[in-house]
Amino acid sequence: MLPHSYELPIALLLVLGGALSCFAGYKLFKITLAIYGFIIGAMVTSSLMGSSNTTGMIVSAILGGLAGAAILVFAYFVGIALVGAGLGALVAHLVWGQVGTNDPPAVAVIVVSVVGAIVAMVLQRYVIIIGTAFGGAWTIIVGVINALAMRGGARLPSSDVWILYPLSPAPGQRWLPVLWIVLGMFGTVVQLGLTSRRR
Repeated sequence: MLPHSYELPIALLLVLGGALSCFAGYKLFKITLAIYGFIIGAMVTSSLMGSSNTTGMIVSAILGGLAGAAILVFAYFVGIALVGAGLGALVAHLVWGQVGTNDPPAVAVIVVSVVGAIVAMVLQRYVIIIGTAFGGAWTIIVGVINALAMRGGARLPSSDVWILYPLSPAPGQRWLPVLWIVLGMFGTVVQLGLTSRRR
């Protein structure tokens, strides 16, 4: 992804953006969409550049991030549907992980994702709160792990794809999903308290 010297500042930005999403995602949903749109856009476009092309990688990450942020902010309802679809896909993987040994069939994931998107549109408030709390919790964890690794000198290689998947931690990191669930639930409770007080 990004050059080594940029990883600590990016990790700290992930922690701050994750905290904002986890604890105030509903109240600041458009900002949260912009943050995640930027992260997704930056990840996709910077991965298209060669690792030796530092300038191209940074420029493409910034441009891709801005494009991703604009797409999710302007597509507010699409963003809500995507949150619901993402939660649906997560549920499909959780349930299938208990039943089968392989990944769930694509048809099952698609059906559950569509149902999740429909439910998200009907129950927007709760889906936004849960989606932003758990998405923010995972972003905090990713940022903290990378910041600690950089501080200790043990750099996490950018090829460590497992870090993007809460349900498939690396060997010896089985505590990560538990931490993610606890932090996500705490963020959900905080957001429910804030929004009910506002009402």
